[in-house]
Amino acid sequence: MSWFSQALNSTIGKKVIMSLTGLFLITFLIVHVSGNTLLFKNDGGEAFNLYAQFMTSNPLIKAASIILYSGIILHVIYALVLTIRNKSARPVGYAVANSSQNSSWKSRNMGVLGTIVLIFLIIHMRSFWYEMKFGEVPTVAIDGTQVKDLYSIVTAAFTQWWYVSLYVLAMIGLGYHLAHGFWSAFQTLGLQHKKYSPAIKKVGLAFAIAVPLLFASMPIYLFIKSLA
Repeated sequence: MSWFSQALNSTIGKKVIMSLTGLFLITFLIVHVSGNTLLFKNDGGEAFNLYAQFMTSNPLIKAASIILYSGIILHVIYALVLTIRNKSARPVGYAVANSSQNSSWKSRNMGVLGTIVLIFLIIHMRSFWYEMKFGEVPTVAIDGTQVKDLYSIVTAAFTQWWYVSLYVLAMIGLGYHLAHGFWSAFQTLGLQHKKYSPAIKKVGLAFAIAVPLLFASMPIYLFIKSLA
């Protein structure tokens, strides 16, 4: 086995992969939430549908999507492997140690928080991504061009209180996951310094609050709008 393979299979190597894929997924969240803010435009979904059409038809975006899906899969697999390895290394918890004093609640429950996000992601992709790719989505004419009306699918989904509740709950889980994961990724990669580490922590916390909050506000907005 080469030194590169040995490095990847080591605990440190797996944590590095987790960190790199995590930071990549954070970049994706920025792009995704920026596009989804078009749901707030009062134009009948025209801007959002054009955005969805671009994201599913542009060759560069399609290539980036493959990297994205691979990143998600790697992140999940390595998270499971590390969790199992940690549990097998210490099958019996320490009787004296107080875990609440040695680590934060977020760090102790990263697996639970990640599972909540993963379950939501599967439901979310089935509801929207799968429908956009393989479902019978109605079309609408925009500037003389027929595009899939994903906006109608999204607004219909967010008229259901249970789906909106699930979405908001998942965003809370995502927020806690990011609050620990953002800083942890930089720490694992050795990007620490007394001058800029406090700034990274503050940026990570701001990101962990702002992005999930913005995501959660969309279904709430559409749900309230549907009641009017």
